[in-house]
Amino acid sequence: QVQVVESGGGSVHPGGSLTLSCVVSGLIFRNYAMGWYRQTPGKQRELVAQILASGRTNYADSVKVRFAIMTDNPKNTIYLQMNSLKPEDTGTYYCVFEGYWGQGTQVTVSS
Repeated sequence: QVQVVESGGGSVHPGGSLTLSCVVSGLIFRNYAMGWYRQTPGKQRELVAQILASGRTNYADSVKVRFAIMTDNPKNTIYLQMNSLKPEDTGTYYCVFEGYWGQGTQVTVSS
């Protein structure tokens, strides 16, 4: 059974940083597509960052330079390092691994 579990969300002030973690179990953790999406009330879920099976990374224009997606393969973990956070980064962040979604973790950026 595949499980995808996110953690690391919280509340920060603008300009702050957070690192989200996503632990995947039930699949061999290599050469798969994975990524982070976020959703805010009234909006569609949007891609934030992804790693394709080829290893190539893609980022939403709004987070380029500020966010970084990375993996720790021995730990079956995907990270999203978020720096210089803005209020518009507020939302529920979801991890997806080969089509399997986690339950989401809330990020709130406010002063």
